[in-house]
Amino acid sequence: MRRRRIFFVFIIFLAVVSCKEPEARRPKQQGTTNFYKEVLKENKRLNALEKKRLEEWVAKDTVKVYKSSPNGFWYTYITKDTLNSSSPQAEDLVMLSYNIVDLNGGVLYEKRERSYKVDKEDFIPALQDGIKLMKKGETITFVIPSYRAFGVTGDGNKIAVNQPIQSTVTLIDIKSKKEE
Repeated sequence: MRRRRIFFVFIIFLAVVSCKEPEARRPKQQGTTNFYKEVLKENKRLNALEKKRLEEWVAKDTVKVYKSSPNGFWYTYITKDTLNSSSPQAEDLVMLSYNIVDLNGGVLYEKRERSYKVDKEDFIPALQDGIKLMKKGETITFVIPSYRAFGVTGDGNKIAVNQPIQSTVTLIDIKSKKEE
């Protein structure tokens, strides 16, 4: 009988303790919008500084004539084809060779060949646009700001965070999607 009484008292105690008024929760602070605005503002400032630095770097190279792309990079022809008029189009399969060096000429990645399906595969963003400027047999050196290359993450290996790069690309072959 004593156990029942203790159990009954315990149940009443739980009922009394659990029946209190609900507490209003404090709202979460909504600071994320301002945070993103600040990050965006800082990125724009850093990109503008990097662009200015690259423009100065390109201007110092008196041997080569660089063209500015509306896509945010600079390029100069090493070998130009004035006879051929066909450039790669979306979904064409191209064979190319390329290397990646830093702005001081230090080799980050040796020359390598690869095939690339235009606009359908992941590749360095500036080179995705730059390849469409090329014709079969041409060689172009691209000067690429970090935000059009590997950005704020680098490549996790040899390319550092926010590092601008150069890449010399040779377009070896174009297989049009129409030929398939």
